[in-house]
Amino acid sequence: MTASECKPGAAGRSARWPLLLRAPIDWLEVAGWGLAGGAPQGRRLVQGVVTGEAGVLLALRRELRGWELPGGRAEPGEDERAALVREIREETGLVVEPLEPVGEYRRSGFAPHTARVFRCRVSGGTLRASADTPAVAWFRADALPDTLFPWFRGPLLDALGAGPRPVERDERLGLGAVAAGLRIDLASRWRGGGARA
Repeated sequence: MTASECKPGAAGRSARWPLLLRAPIDWLEVAGWGLAGGAPQGRRLVQGVVTGEAGVLLALRRELRGWELPGGRAEPGEDERAALVREIREETGLVVEPLEPVGEYRRSGFAPHTARVFRCRVSGGTLRASADTPAVAWFRADALPDTLFPWFRGPLLDALGAGPRPVERDERLGLGAVAAGLRIDLASRWRGGGARA
């Protein structure tokens, strides 16, 4: 663990087998959520591209092991920016200030949802892992981990690039996305659950 990474305990390679044996249970949880199609009105997610001197903040998912943008679900009637601040604090221990919107990503197929992504800066708190995110870490934008879920690369490029914002994108999460997610999950579990690369 480095100063820019936080995970509970020393997972390492000794955690490999328990994580691998738990994979089918975790996959059933993800499959149930994905096939059910989210909440009755559709899932509305908020995510943040949190940047700082150390790079971009990513969080490791608990049930489908891979790196992603921190964030989560906005509750019915909850302001998106307030939901984003709450979710990032719960997942990472950091207090953020949402800046401008990066875009809206409407994803169909497996686990349909709409994600509103904002650029954020840290305004307080202490970096720490949580029950939902067993590791959080800063990554240089030019050295993102190979276990970053592919559907987060577009929002990262949109947030860090010089193009116009906000963007609106329609994406389909089909069999290729499911296969990529399972490959990333297995690679992360084989490395002990929180490997940086």
